[in-house]
Amino acid sequence: MTASPPSPPSGFPVLCATKVTREYGPLVAVDGIDLSLHAGEFLTIFGPNGAGKTSLLRILGGGMRPTSGEVRVGGEVMDFGETEWRRRIGVLSHKGLLYGHLTLEENLRFFGDLFGIPDLDRRIPARLEEVGLADRARFQARQLSHGMKQRLALARALLHDPDLVLLDEPYTGLDPHAASVLRRVLSSLKDGERTVVMVTHNLSEGLALATRLAIQVRGRFAWEGQRGDMAGDEFERFYHGVVEGVS
Repeated sequence: MTASPPSPPSGFPVLCATKVTREYGPLVAVDGIDLSLHAGEFLTIFGPNGAGKTSLLRILGGGMRPTSGEVRVGGEVMDFGETEWRRRIGVLSHKGLLYGHLTLEENLRFFGDLFGIPDLDRRIPARLEEVGLADRARFQARQLSHGMKQRLALARALLHDPDLVLLDEPYTGLDPHAASVLRRVLSSLKDGERTVVMVTHNLSEGLALATRLAIQVRGRFAWEGQRGDMAGDEFERFYHGVVEGVS
């Protein structure tokens, strides 16, 4: 990675998926999903285990080829033989994938050097500040709590200033305090006009940040709508009804 490509024109979708399907032999993990998101939108995808949520996220992030269908990022078709479009995307997995013996600064610099991200002397402290870890920049990653490791992994995902951020179960294993801190950090992504797609089982946290919601069951969106369409407790009842009705 060198410099990020220019952002898409105002009003142009940052992410557009058309009839995206992923098959594993007879199993259809992602079943003809359509999706369009603009700058500043935060989509939370809920669904039971085995619904295909992580497979969909991997396709949107370029980690897996769809069996059929098309994904566009910033108006450009995702070509798995090219790398340019990857500069628009940041991915946070619940696994973290950090190097415990390296400091926070060293973790980010290693990633930045590996992908040719420019201006790391400015970017690294800015990203650590953004996730609330500037005062621990010279700590080893293994000294951090699980919640802090998640924030460091998020700083790495944001290092190249992507337009689109994909979050795979970011609240896994977090205690209430750590979840609250992460929520504040993720909220700043929406305020900064980044487009976010988050997969989570955590209904309360997923609802707190979303501008849009989707319920994925058996590989497809069984329902999609705006966050303001219903209150939290109403959505929880609706969610369980949808899952039970489709499963």
